[in-house]
Amino acid sequence: MTSTREKDNIPMGGGKDYPPTYDNVAQFVVEWNGPDDLRNPQNWPSLRKLYISLIVCSGAFVACFNSAIFAAGVVGASDELHISEEVGQLGTTLFVLGFAAGPPLWAPSSELYGRRWPLFIGMLGTSIFTIACAAAKDAQTLLTCRFFAGVFGASPLCVVPGVLSDMYSSGYRGMAISIYALTVFGGPLLAPIIGSFIAASYLGWRWTQYLPAILGFANAFLMLLFLRETYAPLVLAEKASIIRRQTGNTFIHAPHEKREVDLQDMMNKYFARPLRMLVTEPTVLLVSLYMSFIYGIVYALLEAYPFVYSSVHGWDSGVAYLPFIGLLLGVCCALALILSQQKSYARKLEAHGGVAVPEWRLYPAMLGAFVFPIGLFW
Repeated sequence: MTSTREKDNIPMGGGKDYPPTYDNVAQFVVEWNGPDDLRNPQNWPSLRKLYISLIVCSGAFVACFNSAIFAAGVVGASDELHISEEVGQLGTTLFVLGFAAGPPLWAPSSELYGRRWPLFIGMLGTSIFTIACAAAKDAQTLLTCRFFAGVFGASPLCVVPGVLSDMYSSGYRGMAISIYALTVFGGPLLAPIIGSFIAASYLGWRWTQYLPAILGFANAFLMLLFLRETYAPLVLAEKASIIRRQTGNTFIHAPHEKREVDLQDMMNKYFARPLRMLVTEPTVLLVSLYMSFIYGIVYALLEAYPFVYSSVHGWDSGVAYLPFIGLLLGVCCALALILSQQKSYARKLEAHGGVAVPEWRLYPAMLGAFVFPIGLFW
């Protein structure tokens, strides 16, 4: 510690000298207490990791479920609000556009303020706007609220992978992300099955919005009560805050607490860098195009299946959505295939010194690339 100051500095006042400064900043920086520190999310008990994974993945499921369930109620909503069915379909389109508009807000928020609050605010916000959709008296309100429900619903889609990466090491992270992917694809496939029977019943199309809103509020409540912060820099900041209160030493801090928000750096990291990678990295471009095509087909089938099986084959409105069960079973089979590769992946990871190679995960996708068009033609 030193207390030397230049004589021409502005005085403290009250006859007080300048307080001492600290020269060795590193000794005041909070770190993990070794590789087995139980505060580190990667060292949490398996049961805690499990219930946190279930909470956040169920949030992603609710958001994706909400995105597609309205398709089953378009006819009823269009008749009641006196709009064409083509305009009514915008309820699904705008929700998915909200999915695209939300990540630039939620991704940086999750690194500045942690995972917990962006997830909670996102689930609460999408539930509120979904309730507004259910109570809408005109098409303008319905479509506007569907868009903002999608913006808030994008929170779990882009934050949940971060939560899973925070808790699981590279050896198990792929399994966790695979289960998350099941919720992302399973939600839009299960939603029209349930929504079609709701819309065809006495409940009507409005309950295709009340149901995901209720599920969203329930998930937000669980997040508020049981979800713990998993972002390591924020966990260290909480640890530093506790130590400061215990010791009264205000010099103690975590690196994240000294981080300054640089708008230019954030724009580069979350906007310019992804676009640059998309243009300069052929692998990133091709995988992105392929995933966009796959996800687009999923939402296109929301209109294709009921048209084919109801208009062409004469099935009832609810029964016409039952073929989605086949797609849902296919997603479950894909998950089983991916999980079956886990032991092989773990052996490769160990032989490679714990350094993961992204291409190792592509083998199931290569098989799926051939099976997918066969299924479409079949």
